[in-house]
Amino acid sequence: MDLIEGNLPDQLESGLPYPLGARFDGLGVNFAVFSANADMIEVCLFDPRGKREIKRYRLPECTDEVWHGYLPDARPGLVYGLRAYGPYKPAEGHRFNPNKLLLDPYARRMVGTLRQSDVLHGYPLRARRADLAFDKRDSAPAMPKCVVTHDHYDWSQDRKPNTPWSKTVIYEAHAKGLTKLLEHAPPQERGTFAALAHPKVIDHLHTLGVTAIELLPIHAFVQDRFLQERGLRNYWGYNTLNFFTPEPSYFAGDTQDELRIAVRRLHAAGIEVILDVVYNHSCEGSELGQTLCWRGLDNATYYSLLPDDPRYCLNETGTGNTFNLNHARVIQMVADSLRYWATSYGIDGFRFDLGLTLGRTPHGFDPNAGFFDVLRQDPVLGRLKLLTEPWDVGMGGYQLGNFPPGFSEWNDKYRDTVRSYWRGDEGKRADLAARMSGSGDIFDRRSRRPWASLNFLTSHDGFTLADTVAYEERHNEANKEDNRDGHDNNLSRNWGAEGPTDDPAILETRARVSRSMLLTLLASLGTPMLVAGDEFGRTQQGNNNAYCQDSEISWIDWSLLETEAGTSLFAFASRLTALRREYEVLRAPVFLYGDDSPGNGVNDIEWWDERGEPLSDEDWGNPLGRALSMRRTIALEDGTIESVNFLLNASDDDIEFHFPRDVDERTLLIDSAAPDLADVSVGNTYLLAAHGGALVRSRTKAAPA
Repeated sequence: MDLIEGNLPDQLESGLPYPLGARFDGLGVNFAVFSANADMIEVCLFDPRGKREIKRYRLPECTDEVWHGYLPDARPGLVYGLRAYGPYKPAEGHRFNPNKLLLDPYARRMVGTLRQSDVLHGYPLRARRADLAFDKRDSAPAMPKCVVTHDHYDWSQDRKPNTPWSKTVIYEAHAKGLTKLLEHAPPQERGTFAALAHPKVIDHLHTLGVTAIELLPIHAFVQDRFLQERGLRNYWGYNTLNFFTPEPSYFAGDTQDELRIAVRRLHAAGIEVILDVVYNHSCEGSELGQTLCWRGLDNATYYSLLPDDPRYCLNETGTGNTFNLNHARVIQMVADSLRYWATSYGIDGFRFDLGLTLGRTPHGFDPNAGFFDVLRQDPVLGRLKLLTEPWDVGMGGYQLGNFPPGFSEWNDKYRDTVRSYWRGDEGKRADLAARMSGSGDIFDRRSRRPWASLNFLTSHDGFTLADTVAYEERHNEANKEDNRDGHDNNLSRNWGAEGPTDDPAILETRARVSRSMLLTLLASLGTPMLVAGDEFGRTQQGNNNAYCQDSEISWIDWSLLETEAGTSLFAFASRLTALRREYEVLRAPVFLYGDDSPGNGVNDIEWWDERGEPLSDEDWGNPLGRALSMRRTIALEDGTIESVNFLLNASDDDIEFHFPRDVDERTLLIDSAAPDLADVSVGNTYLLAAHGGALVRSRTKAAPA
């Protein structure tokens, strides 16, 4: 159908209420839009560039609160938007304004970009009473438009890695920042999906030994007006505009298959792809925010509002609004979005930003909330890797360990304990032992496994690993907020100088502590997560809140791999992941509690001090105790008893560790204080340098029956 020639029907046919969105069926396009409180919804057709409105159609039917209509002979590529008519009564939670062009929540592609303007608000910004004012200006010129797609990609030859949780090592990265400075990629592809699976990237991930890449949000998102006014950009992308559309700026070309091809190549390399997703809030902000999509379609349904005064959004996310995951249609939208990414883009798992919000009910957080039930029973979603951030800013907003089975939870207690221990804080020995053992005190319930603890030292939010040992204060001046933003409790230590230094002693200590922290991470039970660039010393110059730094502050500097320090750290990290793969005791699939469940005469996990003596209650409580020895043991098929001893010395002095009993063989696997030393025989003692950690393997033949 040639829309420009004007050969359009006068009205739409009835169409069907399912599926939601604009779907091409081979003969035409069916439109279906949910709104429980609208009086009428229109579809507005535009020219291919989205500049000029050509025709408006009223959706002729409403079935079960879904407005629908059918345009025969329409094809993929059709450009459209929505307008919703209904009450503008903010005091009752309704904010309909047909002057505001709206995005289809189920749009699969967009044309154009959002142009920040006062016209995007449903009320005049300068009005004294926003609840009484009504902005009559048309917002269409400032809005991106939706595009009808016909998604078809041959996944028949794709083989998902399906890596077991106990063998999973996650690599958190930014889709743009990972390759923006990758000189091996063609210039036009750097910072896009096209470079995501570049051979150089895949080779790097293989060598490092990660099994999954977790991408910061790639759903289409909005550039915040207040950032643009300061000459900055939203880099992280936690400001979603549409849950079905990939961020257009991350494409090098004009086909969305670019992302699918990247996923296919990563799968072929044995690497899973996990998406960080933001379903707790939208880019529309508080009740004073813009009208772009959900607010204009049905504000009272999509968003949680204050029960006693629904003109106000319930802000349990700290972003101004909170999606109402207690409503079936909102749950459906999120589940449909997840299923779409899993089936159309081959995604292997999802990490839920502020995941606690998704389980909130009128009575608080509920691990049996409807959304979690939908995920767990879904034949597609229930088989994926599900990760969650177990907190938000609302009442009762910290629920670590309280999510239902099937989730791996970001364990900030792990991060904080390991950082505190290695910077030399007092009284951390007992807590460290619990965290390294998979945090069974938190997660061992409802048949959950150690992988439920997502262990991390750093994440996108906060210092990098290099900055954790180089800065004690945040340095966020580049964010242009007078260094007031970001965390003020980084649990970091600069070891004698704030920031860059030429002092060789300080540099050596920083490098050693970095290696010790990585060794701790990859030798702990649970699911380890590395952050892109930490493996070769990436710095953000002390910025611990780089959300607005779409710049070299955030982008991965691959040239660090060409430095002696970067090469050495990368080799050390790669050696650690190889050891984790080789020795099951470093990734035990079950919680260990120091008993002889295998019946081989040796406990599965044991703890000693540097004297080789079991720690007494007094020893565990000793605030000055900074040395710890952990041994995990399994019986091999040939009857050999194999153990890996983990020695930790967070003190300022070298310590001689005594092993508790004789064995047939004892071999050093790795030492953070001597990174080039490995596979050497060890006697009954081992001298471990200050701020160092080591893994020592021991083997002995089992006694005859």
